Amino acid sequence: MNDADQPLGYLLHRLTTSLRAEVTTGALDPLGLTFPQYICMRILAKSPGRSNAELARDVMVSPQAMNMVVRGLQDRGLVSRPAAVDSGRSLPAELTKSGLALLKRTEPGIRAAEKRALAPLCDDDQRDLRRLLAALN
Repeated sequence: MNDADQPLGYLLHRLTTSLRAEVTTGALDPLGLTFPQYICMRILAKSPGRSNAELARDVMVSPQAMNMVVRGLQDRGLVSRPAAVDSGRSLPAELTKSGLALLKRTEPGIRAAEKRALAPLCDDDQRDLRRLLAALN
């Protein structure tokens, strides 16, 4: 069976694993961020006010694991959550100005890692891949 005949989930997993390693070593480690922290920050930049439970579902980790991620970001002043809310128990998280600035600093390294991961594809195929993946979300 050639690689193109492999199940989609397997192919996506291989790409994700390779890209995650590239992103972590090339872009995140130098900034003191873990991959889960980066993903959390990316989600909060797009959807501010997400609760810990919502973030955990988005990233497919346990609420306890996500709480550790968010607390680590809070301790660095990258994410803020209120001490209490008027109703309910969930504390909405938002990126701070420092968090937004650090997220922006990840961009060059993230783009370079993506470029290395997608290097076997021509520019047109890279655009098509992004378009197709976006259509599936």
